[in-house]
Amino acid sequence: MCPSKQSTATATESTPNNQLSRSDSRVLTRSVRVLALTITTLGIIAVDPVSAQTTGDAFCETDMATTITNIFNLIQFGGPLIGGVIALGTTVILPSIRRVDMKKEIKSARNQAVLWGVIVAPLGTAILQFLLTNVVAGGSSCSF
Repeated sequence: MCPSKQSTATATESTPNNQLSRSDSRVLTRSVRVLALTITTLGIIAVDPVSAQTTGDAFCETDMATTITNIFNLIQFGGPLIGGVIALGTTVILPSIRRVDMKKEIKSARNQAVLWGVIVAPLGTAILQFLLTNVVAGGSSCSF
């Protein structure tokens, strides 16, 4: 075998090995980056709620927590009160109305008052209380 043919064969054999090692290093670098990103993300997710729990007691004494409590009380007790009054008023006035289209509007108003005032308002405040107490970080310290 001639020396020139041997050197070209060695050069072609070594080139794929170098490319494989480069691709291996790229895969390894990518894997290390993904691993580092995953560890960082998990660290933030695991530490953030714990750090927010320490501010929960401080949040309960702010004006915002008092405002949220007052709004809940207003919706929870005022909604059924207003809805009940509207529903009762429309029921009382319904026999005195003669026009059919007006009776349909009053019946619709009565149904909406019962639906929104008596059903949705208390249920909505219960759902919001659950979300603030169990989902919001630091909310379990307050009694919403």
